[in-house]
Amino acid sequence: MYHPPVLKNRRTLLERSEKFISDTYFTDCNLRGRLYGDTHQLTSLSVSQTAKRISYSEAVQQNFQPCKVGDAFGSTWWTCWFKVVLKIPEAWRGKEVHLRWESDGEGMLWRDEQPVQGLTKEGEKTSYILSECLKQNEPHSITLYVELACNGLFGAGQGSFIAAPDPNRKYTLQKAELVVFNRDVQELLTDFEMLVDIVKMLGEEDQRGYQALFTANEMVNLCDPTDPDSFSSARSLAQKFFSQRNGQSQHIVHAMGHCHIDSAWLWPYEETIRKCARSWVTVVRLMEKNPEFIFTCSQAQQFQWVKNWYPGLFSRIQYFVQKGQFIPVGGTWVEMDGNLPSGESMVRQFLEGQNFFKAEFGQYCKEFWLPDTFGYSAQLPQIMQGAGIDRFLTQKLSWNLVNTFPLIKTVKHNKDKGRANHSAVLFGFGDGGGGPTQLMLDRLQRVQDSDGLPRVNMSTPDRLFSELQAESGLLCTWSGELFLELHNGTYTTQAKIKLGNRRCEALLHDVEVGSCLALSQNVGFSYPTKQLQELWRLLLLNQFHDVIPGSCIEMVVEDALEYYKGNSLSLDEVHLILNTLSWDRTEVIALSEEGAQSRLGTPNLDKGHHSLYGRNLCRQTGKVLQIGIFVMRQSAEKLFCNTFVLMCFGYREAISDGCFGNQFVLFDDVPLYWDAWDVMDYHLQTRKPVVDVIKPVQVLSSGGLRGSVTFSLRISAKSSITQEVILDANCPYIKFSTQVDWAEAHKFLKVEFPVQVRSSNATYEIQFGHLQRPTHRNTSWDWVRFEVWGHKWADVSEHGFGVALLNDCKYGYSVHQNIMTLSLLRAPKAPDANADMGHHEFTYAVMPHAGSFQEASVIQHAYNLNFPLRLIPDMNNIRPWSMFTVSSAAVILETIKQAEGKNNSLVVRLFESHGSILSCFSFTDYSCDLLEQPNYSRPAEVNDSKVSLTFRPFQIISLLLRIF
Repeated sequence: MYHPPVLKNRRTLLERSEKFISDTYFTDCNLRGRLYGDTHQLTSLSVSQTAKRISYSEAVQQNFQPCKVGDAFGSTWWTCWFKVVLKIPEAWRGKEVHLRWESDGEGMLWRDEQPVQGLTKEGEKTSYILSECLKQNEPHSITLYVELACNGLFGAGQGSFIAAPDPNRKYTLQKAELVVFNRDVQELLTDFEMLVDIVKMLGEEDQRGYQALFTANEMVNLCDPTDPDSFSSARSLAQKFFSQRNGQSQHIVHAMGHCHIDSAWLWPYEETIRKCARSWVTVVRLMEKNPEFIFTCSQAQQFQWVKNWYPGLFSRIQYFVQKGQFIPVGGTWVEMDGNLPSGESMVRQFLEGQNFFKAEFGQYCKEFWLPDTFGYSAQLPQIMQGAGIDRFLTQKLSWNLVNTFPLIKTVKHNKDKGRANHSAVLFGFGDGGGGPTQLMLDRLQRVQDSDGLPRVNMSTPDRLFSELQAESGLLCTWSGELFLELHNGTYTTQAKIKLGNRRCEALLHDVEVGSCLALSQNVGFSYPTKQLQELWRLLLLNQFHDVIPGSCIEMVVEDALEYYKGNSLSLDEVHLILNTLSWDRTEVIALSEEGAQSRLGTPNLDKGHHSLYGRNLCRQTGKVLQIGIFVMRQSAEKLFCNTFVLMCFGYREAISDGCFGNQFVLFDDVPLYWDAWDVMDYHLQTRKPVVDVIKPVQVLSSGGLRGSVTFSLRISAKSSITQEVILDANCPYIKFSTQVDWAEAHKFLKVEFPVQVRSSNATYEIQFGHLQRPTHRNTSWDWVRFEVWGHKWADVSEHGFGVALLNDCKYGYSVHQNIMTLSLLRAPKAPDANADMGHHEFTYAVMPHAGSFQEASVIQHAYNLNFPLRLIPDMNNIRPWSMFTVSSAAVILETIKQAEGKNNSLVVRLFESHGSILSCFSFTDYSCDLLEQPNYSRPAEVNDSKVSLTFRPFQIISLLLRIF
């Protein structure tokens, strides 16, 4: 057909094509308006509403009331079950028939007692195919059920999607009807959409983009939306464009379906279970129609949920795993936060995850999959490798606010162009679930090998990483942590979650150690394997990357705190475990973790004091503390530890001249958008010391084994601090036992120690080791580390002297020049409007020391603060004994547990903590990996019950010990 030439104006031609397929403009005459043909009403529609999440079998027994399109339901977090009775008109024979369903909630369609498809408008799933070509022998009268969650794909934020949920929101049913679906219109729309996207993506400078624009314009000229016979000629033009092939040098994109589902975030854990089912049942349905479709899926916890709640769906998933289409990835229990969990917690993430994948699918995961966490510990590569994984995928570093990380993102922004010719694209709706759609698969099919675009292959993680590995000699290496220059407020937000995490990590450690000691003394002892696995899995679940960071709604916080309560074994239960030891009852027994050693034995007790500290220094230290209290000035600005430091370290002053240690400071804390997530650098310009005294310094204890003073400060009209400053006999640090009543909005509370130490770097504890970060801000890479994370301690040292800052539940730090700062509390209002409000208790300590932090045993003392001695009353011991001994103070005996599936064996995990190469003596039969698979090729050489081990800096070594 001849068309007179027109001015080739790019904007008008592009907008013409866009309007031709718009679902907003000109739908009375454009192509989009012809997507659906005839419609037919449902025979009947009724609903049953419940505040609970109930099973299908319960739901169908409920009373259903008539309802109609336009009705509102809910409130938020309610569930509506719709009974849908329909009859397809006989006149539609030979046509494709859909149930069209649109609402602002998340739906799941049930047919024949099984879930068959998700129905979520935000996830572009608004119709269910009843018949692709209606035949006479197909059922025309059908009854279906739709389970509608009264929340959106991203929760129910009020005004903003990250705002606190609106509890009174209603949810509307917008469409519920039978329709004839015009497949030929859909195919042509997909052609247009891809051409328009290519025009936009390639821009005005690219010849191929103009070819796409010309093709789309010609297709509009040829296509009459009212005449389906005109569609084929328009489609021929599109196929001609897409079939023009690439050269052999073109970049290759490995496309994999994915559906990132946050295990909790803007919705509670229970809703995630249904999100998994809605998403994965749709994926399975796509696999049935598209045998080339590959889908990757992480998080063993989510598979476990689906197995428990949707066993039929789980069986289908197992089938497609065996076919190689549904690919489990990640190897961890959940996609955990990459900063805050302890080293042992990270090991257990892999141990529980990999064991689950092996048991349920017959294979371990080969790649670590963590696309959305808020930073990545420098120890992750070693932990991954110990779990049988040497491949890693993420994209979060592309969020960096200041420095662009050299990471593959797209072909255009690929930082390794010329070095690597392969990259990945994960397609599908994510965060709130949803996953891929048929339309996405159709789009990918059109651009598999089209000139001007990268080649797109449906692929697998193994294929991608194998290609990258073949080119790995050309790639660059990043050394150290992967620091995310955003979301640094998550080191502090939701302090009670972080307290629960640290305490439960310690409790589980102690129970495992105690159980192993009991087992070693009594072979009849029943090790609590099942109970410990359940408790570990709860703890690991709460380490999900939107829970332990505190970037979740209040309902999730409440669930997490309940899980910690369930995890918090009482000391009575620890006593029960240790009571199984068959000892005579003559003295007290203490269970301790001292870092380099783990001992069970008789403490050195000063009769009548129940203290584990040495007796000789008690009276003398008490006098020193009295002197210190006497000279302290009773002004809030001058509640400092200078005097204590002076007394304890001769005449070396640890606090800078004219400054005060233990200075509380308050900052305004208003980020650009991500409230619970971000603290911005400009907050540092709003510093205000907390100086208003409520209760002046009073002496609580002035002699014996402990000396202490207490005082109270007013933060504001609504918030206050009460603190006890404690000096214990034979203890190298001063403790600050702190209580805060906190009722602020967008404020940040910290405590400062301006130390008289000069160093260009500060050292922070991380998982199984430590790392250094700059104390200066010379470059943008230094500057963005104005708020960093660490675990139990941070240290600033110069030659011969240093100061360490210890804590029992905090993770946010800042060391700028000589000022050491511990972050205590934040007060964001989204997504939890009540985040951190209420009463808080925590302890931190300052430890001046001679020599390096290694020589001063800072690491061991931080363990002591976090793993206090547990006194076990009414237990007697004929003889003191020590089960394990390590000859080097640099080696930490971190974990003692029963080996997985081996009742007669223990796993003993050690790591080198100083950053040095060394040899030491230990004990065992074989070394093993973090999955506890023994290395029979390297049996340990036992000599007089000792084994020589050689450690590289920060190396983790796990040993198998047969005890009977």
